[in-house]
Formats: sequence, C-alpha cells, structure tokens
Amino acid sequence: MKQWICFLLCIGIGILSSCGSKDNDPVTVTFQLEEIEINGETNASSYTNVDPNLHVTLTFSEEIDQSTVQNNITLRTLTGQSFELTYNIQDKTVIIQPTTTLVSYTSYQLIINTGLRSASGHRISTGKVYAISTGIDPADKFPRISDEELLTLVQQQTFRYFWNFAHPISGMARERTSSGNTVATGGTGFGVMAMIVAAERAFITREEALQQVQKIVTFLEEKATRYHGAFAHWIHGETGETIPFSTYDNGADLVETALLMQGLLTARQYFNRPTAAESSLRNAITRLWETVEWNWFQREGEEMLYWHWSPTYGWQMNMPIKGWNESMIVYLLAAASPTHPISKEVYDRGWARGGNMMNNATYYGYRLPLGPQLGGPLFFAHYSFLGIRPEGLQDSYADYWEQNRNHTLINYRHCVTNPNGYYGYGEDCWGLTASDGNRGYSAHSPSND
Repeated sequence: MKQWICFLLCIGIGILSSCGSKDNDPVTVTFQLEEIEINGETNASSYTNVDPNLHVTLTFSEEIDQSTVQNNITLRTLTGQSFELTYNIQDKTVIIQPTTTLVSYTSYQLIINTGLRSASGHRISTGKVYAISTGIDPADKFPRISDEELLTLVQQQTFRYFWNFAHPISGMARERTSSGNTVATGGTGFGVMAMIVAAERAFITREEALQQVQKIVTFLEEKATRYHGAFAHWIHGETGETIPFSTYDNGADLVETALLMQGLLTARQYFNRPTAAESSLRNAITRLWETVEWNWFQREGEEMLYWHWSPTYGWQMNMPIKGWNESMIVYLLAAASPTHPISKEVYDRGWARGGNMMNNATYYGYRLPLGPQLGGPLFFAHYSFLGIRPEGLQDSYADYWEQNRNHTLINYRHCVTNPNGYYGYGEDCWGLTASDGNRGYSAHSPSND
C-alpha cells in the first residue's frame, strides 16, 4: 500500500513540476512587418511607376521603438546614395517621406535592417529590401499652354535643330549635334522641309529660307560626290566626300537620296516666284533630280531596287528595298522620274513583293493592311509621307490613309494597354519609333519596346 502511495505521489509531483516548468519558459514573440503600402499599392515585392513624391506606410506587429527607426529604415539609390527621410511614427505604424522629390525614371531601394526593434525590445525577425522605380513626376515643369501653342512650339524647336546646328559650309543637317563635319543626306531633306514650314509660319523670312536651301543645293551640285546621281548616307560637310556609314556602305544610298529629293522637290514647288533667285534654285533642283539614275539601281535589270552601291565593293551590301517599311518614297520617286524611271513591274514585284507585304491582321481592334506584326516603328508612317499626302492614295495593296491611321492607332493602343507594364506608358505618353533610348539607338515599336 505504501508503495502505491509513493508511486502516485511521485506522479503528482511530476505533473506539478511539469506545469510549473511551462509557466517559467519565456514566450517567443515575433516582431515583423505586416504591411507595406507605397502610393496606394500594398505588399508587393517591388514597385514600379511610383510617383516621385514618395509616400510609404509600414505597419508592424508591435509598437515600434522610435529610437531604432532612423538608422534601420533607409532609402538609397542603386549606387548607394542615401536620402534624408521624415518619419511619422504612430504606435505600430511608420509613415515615411523623403525630404526631396525623387528623380523620375530612377531605381531606388527601401531597406529595413534587423536592428529595428519593438518598444518591448524584440528585434525584427527578418530584414527587407524593396525595389522602387519611379515614373513621371506629375508636377508641371513649364507653364501650361494650349494644344495649338504646343504644336507651334514643337515646330519651332524641330526647325531650330536644322537651322541652328546646320553645317556652316554646306548648310546640311548634321547627323547629331555632336557630329562635327558628318552631315546626313536624308536628314537634310527633312531639314529643307522644316525650313519651308518655318518660312510659312514666319519663324524666319522667305528670303532667309531661300538662301539656306540655295547653299545646300549649291554644295550638293558642286562639291558632293555622286554615284549614278545618288548620294551617300553620310557626307563630309566641308569637302563633299563620302564618309562611310559602314565598311561596305561607302557609296550610294538610294533611300537617303530619296528622302533628300523629297525635301528638294518640295522646295522646288514652294519657291515658285518668278524672281531670278527662286528660278535659279528651281533649275538647280531639277538638275539634281533628273540626274538620279533610279533604274540603274535595279542591279543589272532585276525587278527590284537596291539600297546601296559601293565604288569599291559593288553590290556587296546586297540589300533590296522591299516593303513594307519607310522606303515607299524611293519607288514613288523612281516611278515619277522624267529621265530614269522604273516600270510598274519593279514596283509590284520589288516593293510590294507580289503582294507579300500585305498583312490585313487586326490588332487592338484595327485592321492593318500592310507591314509587320503590330505595324513596326511609327517612322514607317512618317518618312515617305512628308511629301506625299496619304489621304485618298490607294493602289491594289492598300488604302494608305487607312494604313497610316490604323498603324498610329495600334501604336497608341499598345502604349495605353501597356501589356509589358512599362512605367510611363499611357494615353499621354505614346509613339514608339526610332530613337535613342536607355540602351542606345533602336527602332522602337510595339514588338521592340
């Protein structure tokens, strides 16, 4: 009997001891971040298209030790530059704002270090790093103006590039502002048209525009090297000699020549007064125009035109001009040439590829008659139609007003829809075309953005 009493007593003591042991163990408390909100978006691992007026709300599982906040919740650039922050601390919540507006289209890191503690002394369980990429700063940078005033400003600034940065000897357009003596043939054609607009809108006088265009035409006729009437892509602005665009591209560029001729023929039409100066300009442009041997670039009679020819390498570039792209103007001018025209068969089989340049698929609700998927870069709708009006222009392949309109609307809808989630895209920021981007030059388009 005594043995049973001792046994039961031992069990009871063990149970009591066990209960007492549990009461004395420390309770494990996890101090952690429960929610992060940045400009209205919560609990993402990274944040894009963020308003540069950054506003961050952090909610923790416990009240925060305020003395540990400043050194353990920081914002910095990817290069390590830190930003001064304001901290509004309320119990479990910290509201953070930089003292200065962040830079648009820049990447940052919001860092929460493990040195952050709760008011009860618990260290945060894990540190966090959040990637933040800013979008457009919505604040006005300039005084607001009407749409008409904006269009005028765009025209003025475009013109100023061709006027202020024109080569002083040739008058031709430099490839870039930093290009020195390298002038661009096609760009000069665009520049001539910009000068005509400037004269018509009284940015400069008609006489000033006439003198500058005459300088360009005289240089082209008297100094610039020609190859069967065609010019190179790049020309030395003082000597007129060809500057190679690439190893094998050191001679004629028929597309650049067409873009130049488009501008010069527009000038011939505009400067139509019976004065000696304007008559002289028209005659000089006619000589340049009639000298271009468009049909010679069929390469020994082929039913297509070729982009390049080199006096050193011949047809080594081997690049036929075929649609759909920016080069329709080449075939239109070649067909219209009074001295060296091409036949309709060259247009049909070379440019139109027997109909293979047609598309007719629908993108974002718009039918695209011609060209690649989603239309390609917008300059396809620009270059050939600076001097040719697409409205009412049709052939057996397309209505060119529908082509250009729908190409543009597809480009617009792509940017508004923004399937790749790029920040900045939207109804007020669209128009993908060839330009310098953050990775250098590229022909940007809905399929290359």
